[in-house]
Order: sequence, then C-alpha cells, then structure tokens
Amino acid sequence: MNIPADLKYTRSHEWIRAETDGTISVGITDHAQELLGDLVFVELPALGAELAAEQEAAVVESVKAASDVYAPVAGSVVEVNQAAADAPEVVNQDAYAAWLFRLRPAAAADLDALLDAAAYQQLVDAA
Repeated sequence: MNIPADLKYTRSHEWIRAETDGTISVGITDHAQELLGDLVFVELPALGAELAAEQEAAVVESVKAASDVYAPVAGSVVEVNQAAADAPEVVNQDAYAAWLFRLRPAAAADLDALLDAAAYQQLVDAA
C-alpha cells in the first residue's frame, strides 16, 4: 500500500497536501480507492463553499458503494478537479495525483492535528 510520507491524512481516509499558495489539496487515499474498487462517479463540492472540519464535501461512488469525502479542516473551496469528475478512473490509477478539491484553510494550524504517514499506517493496519 502506498502512503507517501510528505502528506497528511485523516481517520476517514482523505489525504492532504499543503500547496505553496497556502491552499491544501484533498483526495482519497490509495487504501480508500482499493476498498471502494473501480470508481464510476465523483461529485465535487461547489466552488466557494464554506466547509466545517469533517463536513461532507464530495462523494466518490464505485460499483460497490458510495462514500463521502470529508473536509479535513474548516475552509473555503477554491478549486475543484473537474478532470477527476469527468474520468473517475484516474483516482484508481493514482489516488495521490487525482486530488478532488482544494481548500483555503480557515486556520493553517488546524493542519497540525492531522495524521502523519506513520500514524495513518497504524490506523490502516489496525483495521
């Protein structure tokens, strides 16, 4: 299983990458896409949406199940990855390249509470 060390993670299987402009990119982990199987639909949040931490932000759907994608921290949606919505299989091909949305965090310090790669690995191993 692929768990890049340079990303942050949530208990609900989102990955978070800090971008140079102060925003964060959010997607689902490799583990999550493996559990879901072949994705057939991605619903993205609305641009400008103000999200609370752990609020449902997007939906990924496979032939097996639909799963919510949660905002890792409070913030506003500044960009969505329309390419992932148009071709959901890109998430299965490379979950860490196929981000779903970008947030401008309300408080950058909130990112410190997210899991690092080692803690996420322990979470996955315990499941």
